[in-house]
Amino acid sequence: MKEQLQDLLKKCIKDLIDNGLISEMPSKVRLDHTKDKSHGDYATNIALMLSKQAKTSPLELAQIIVNQIEEANFIKKTEIAGPGFINFFLSDESSTSIVNEIIELGEMYGQSEIGKGQSILLEYVSANPTGPLHVGHGRGAAYGATVSNLLRNIGFKIDNEYYVNDAGRQMDILTVSIFLRYLALCGETVRFPDNGYQGQYINDIAVDIFDKSGESFKQSSEIFFENICKDGLEGGDKESHIDELIAKAKVLLEGNFQNIFRAGIERILSGIKDDLADFGVLFEKWFSEQSLIDSGLSESCITRLKDTGHIYKKDGALWFKTSSYGDEKDRVVVRDNGNHTYFASDIAYHLEKLDRGYDKIINVWGADHHGYIPRVKASIEALGHNPDKLEVLLVQFANLYRGGHKVQMSTRSGSFVTLEDLRKEVGNDAARFFYVSKSQSQHLEFDLELAKQTNNENPVYYIQYAHARICRVLTQMTSQTMSFEKEIAEKNLDKLTTKHEVELIAKLSGYPALIKQSAHNKTIHTLANYLHELAQLFHSYYGAETFLIADKELRNARVLLIKAVKIILKNGLSLIGVSAPSKM
Repeated sequence: MKEQLQDLLKKCIKDLIDNGLISEMPSKVRLDHTKDKSHGDYATNIALMLSKQAKTSPLELAQIIVNQIEEANFIKKTEIAGPGFINFFLSDESSTSIVNEIIELGEMYGQSEIGKGQSILLEYVSANPTGPLHVGHGRGAAYGATVSNLLRNIGFKIDNEYYVNDAGRQMDILTVSIFLRYLALCGETVRFPDNGYQGQYINDIAVDIFDKSGESFKQSSEIFFENICKDGLEGGDKESHIDELIAKAKVLLEGNFQNIFRAGIERILSGIKDDLADFGVLFEKWFSEQSLIDSGLSESCITRLKDTGHIYKKDGALWFKTSSYGDEKDRVVVRDNGNHTYFASDIAYHLEKLDRGYDKIINVWGADHHGYIPRVKASIEALGHNPDKLEVLLVQFANLYRGGHKVQMSTRSGSFVTLEDLRKEVGNDAARFFYVSKSQSQHLEFDLELAKQTNNENPVYYIQYAHARICRVLTQMTSQTMSFEKEIAEKNLDKLTTKHEVELIAKLSGYPALIKQSAHNKTIHTLANYLHELAQLFHSYYGAETFLIADKELRNARVLLIKAVKIILKNGLSLIGVSAPSKM
């Protein structure tokens, strides 16, 4: 009904434009559910918004709009209220018809073709493959997957992609970290670097290599550490120390350095893929950063930017003039040692994405990457593309709390809670729901104890229990040999007149608009909130009324209503990646 009302209003406004009363269509025609049913079912402030443009009072303009709105059988009456609000009262048939529509469409209710014919490349998670996914990555995964589901639900063609950062210095640090653990297994005495990657997973990879290759990669630790500068805790520089270890390892190991790296990256990446799949997060493509270097695309992008005057040389390094495009300062793309920066790879990667012909590319990044947006958009514009084709969604950090205390985490030290550990502790459903329950622009405080509770305090349990309750009512109906007759139900929906029934039907009618809004704005927490509110309304209804009553007409009407609620609960939970159990 909301969409139909909006269409009527838009047509009315177009008529006002054609008649010269106003000059342009507003960017948004706002139509809201009323809080007080005595004020109707929907209200709009469009007259207040356009009165200045129309050079008349909001009340006068509201009357003009009401007079011009075409008669529709779903509108019982309209009223002008306050300074110029227009209230719409819907017919009884229009309200109850929502129930029939939901039953008819089933899992398709709420779907649309707004994005039909448009393609989007959605890149998210893209955590460095230097260790297993932790709880912070989990939020980006849950958010990105839900955005993908919502956009598909309104008709867009979505390809999900994971960018594998398998090139650069952090990969060298990973390799040296594994190699030193391997040397220890060979009986060599080593001092592990302050800047190395810690964690049991490094030891596990080293054990795999030792089991498969024995001591074939063994080097003398005395030779390996000879003439290496002091580490940070020894009074030296930890960055120089690890860089010298990398350089020494590449010389001593030669081709085996790459073999150790490959063994490490393959195991870690395999674990990431399995972890995400178990979390219900799947990708159409895994894109390798190294492929940009191997293909020469990274180098050709640098050359192209040089030729167009966007790059200059300073202090032996090559700098991109990102400040010309709104960045706070210029950025290095090639260091004085000749190595490309991560930014250089990102330039090439985004060019490659754009060349694939998508209508839009969306990146989901951690909030700490906000400063990266202008420089990436600068590179897109400098390479001759429209920077507006890139949309970046920033996701704030997730903090774990256990027993009221924050769980401290550090990736480099290996002290963190993995996504796998979280899933095992609270379950996939709770993890997926809690991750999307707050706006992505807000820090998330993930309460582990709350996520495990099986009561009304736990929002995901509360919603799932509503679905299970409905399933139980339907099962009881069968066991009590009460038949459900759809025809009788449809003919008697006008009997659904209690406060709880009216509120439930109104809530159900708002689902399609909510889905479109959530998808358009990528504000997926609004869907989580909607489902919680719908569950609240149902639980209140369940407590106030009896469904399996002797009155055949009312019984069937009520059962049809809760069947519709069940469909919406399942549809909404599915978009978030949460199951809808029939028993709890």
